[in-house]
Amino acid sequence: MAFTQAVPATNRLLDALHHKDREQLLTNCEHMELNIGEVLYRAGAAIPHVYFPTGGFISLLAPVDSSNLELGLVGNEGVLGITLILGVDSAPFTALVQGTGTALRITTASFLHILEQSAELHQVLKRYLYVSMSQLAQSAACTRFHLVEGRLARWLLMTKDRAHSDHIHITHVFLAYMLGVRRVGVTKAANSLQQQKLISYQRGDITILDHDGLEAASCGCYQADKEIYERILGRVGQPSVGAMTGFRTPPPLQTSREVGDWLLRRL
Repeated sequence: MAFTQAVPATNRLLDALHHKDREQLLTNCEHMELNIGEVLYRAGAAIPHVYFPTGGFISLLAPVDSSNLELGLVGNEGVLGITLILGVDSAPFTALVQGTGTALRITTASFLHILEQSAELHQVLKRYLYVSMSQLAQSAACTRFHLVEGRLARWLLMTKDRAHSDHIHITHVFLAYMLGVRRVGVTKAANSLQQQKLISYQRGDITILDHDGLEAASCGCYQADKEIYERILGRVGQPSVGAMTGFRTPPPLQTSREVGDWLLRRL
């Protein structure tokens, strides 16, 4: 799959930090290219680096029998390696680059050292973890209950948001793999969206023609994902997650493992 990066992107989580905390992270990060098909983590493996995508995006894949199912996407709105704030250093999902771009990468050791010194970074990442959990639950429900056409529309909108482009190159086979459905189902859904003049599709090249129309055709999960992100992370620096959602805010914690222990006690 290939995407044309129309505009350069920054990382929204890093942008939410005040200058001092952001600079401390940036001085320990290295710029890297994200290449399509590159596996950054495998499910169950150790997490050697934390990635803040600044362009392109990454699929989160759960192993199912001899295949994989996509559960979510991480682009410049997020971070890869979020389980480290729980004191868990193994990856829950396989992370596969789907859209070429760039990222800022930091070693796990450096990330944890900075995390333990920065209350603000802790705050932002805890909010992102909450958003990620909500979106993964939404994705699981979407896969189980929604029709292929609405799910395909949602997936195309999600990729557009992260790739910053209306143009996507992807085969029906790969789309079926990502959506966890048979190829014939994807073909029918894509043909329907094309007949409605929402997309054009030819030999693996998809162009989004009508964003608003595609959003109307998508299942409600696309808008729900956007709303939870803006509600929780669009207000960084304002009242805590606990104040907005009823989720109890933790007491002051000194280490990432303490954060993980506290969250596990709340389950």
